[in-house]
Amino acid sequence: MLSQKYLDMLSGKSVIRELSEYAVARGKEIGYENVFDYTLGNPSVPVPDSYNDSLIRLIGSKSAMDLHGYSQSLGIREVREAVANSLKKRFGVDYTLNHIFMTSGAAGAIAHAIRLVTVPGDEVITFAPYFPEYNPYVNHTGAVLKIVPPNTEDFQINFDAFESMINEKTMAVLINTPNNPSGIVYSTKTIKRLAEVLTQKSKQYGHIIYLISDEPYREIVFEGVDAPYVAKFYDATITCYSFSKSLSVPGDRIGYVAINPACPDAETMIVMCGQISRGIGHNCPSAIIQWAVSENLDVTADLSVYEKNMNILYDALTDLGFRVVKPGGTFYIFPKALEDDAVAFCNKGKEYDFIGVPANSFGCPGYFRLAYCIETEKVIRSVEALKRFVKEKY
Repeated sequence: MLSQKYLDMLSGKSVIRELSEYAVARGKEIGYENVFDYTLGNPSVPVPDSYNDSLIRLIGSKSAMDLHGYSQSLGIREVREAVANSLKKRFGVDYTLNHIFMTSGAAGAIAHAIRLVTVPGDEVITFAPYFPEYNPYVNHTGAVLKIVPPNTEDFQINFDAFESMINEKTMAVLINTPNNPSGIVYSTKTIKRLAEVLTQKSKQYGHIIYLISDEPYREIVFEGVDAPYVAKFYDATITCYSFSKSLSVPGDRIGYVAINPACPDAETMIVMCGQISRGIGHNCPSAIIQWAVSENLDVTADLSVYEKNMNILYDALTDLGFRVVKPGGTFYIFPKALEDDAVAFCNKGKEYDFIGVPANSFGCPGYFRLAYCIETEKVIRSVEALKRFVKEKY
């Protein structure tokens, strides 16, 4: 018999993927260059030369077993040590290799983090707007994801609603900063208050409430934006990282879990990650990719194009009367639609080959997301389509 749970999921296909598939199909009709496809958060800037150089050099210098064999269950020791040293140097947190576990991207990191600190029936809290895949990430472990309503004024945390939702079943809080879909970066003030609430509530309920910080956009922060390193402010922080965006290598599926050394049982938790992998199939990410990222930990792709694209769209949207909080990072912008029904709004946009994603599944109805990781010249051309759309429909 087929699993009913996964059969049921077939009827709940990702709206992002559906719209992306529509955009690709439309592109075959009129030329994809004429479709202003803002659906997928797929990095658009080239991989750094140094990363490709590392891959080429590694193939010529290391053995086939080193490059293509299974790595150690926690990740290659030298790579974990390099990651720890980089984090310690950059952020002043005393990581060692014993606080690092290599994963298949941030999704793999979150899969381990949730299982580290919950059992079925426990609750994990996150904040709208949020990445919709958090639902299966959490709920398929047997834990339950709870969503705090959004603070649409600035998309910082809605603390009143958050504190009312915490209870004895709350075992973890999952945050994403810089944030997909809003592009907002949680400020130092926000992170400090979050740490204070978690400390107080942990004491109240007699158990640690862990902070799981999902940080694949950590390197995409715009000029002058306050972007604190979350783990510096709360001991029981589990950082989930991916190199997908910083190095423009989402297909290489590489990231890590980093557990704050000040967290009780931090080193035991890393060893536990190796056991969790046995049950979920995330074990032993690609060895050659681990080696390559270890040589490029302090390198990024040229991420400046994202701020350029953001400014073009932000200016156009505000000029047209959209309400939009200016992003502090990522490659997403999150305007309020010009009618209450963002699905209807986005469907009207399709008539102009302007493809955005309604935010119902992000926990923020009435808004829509634009992923502006596309060529700047295409962003500029899309503004004219957006203007026609707004003029003729609204």
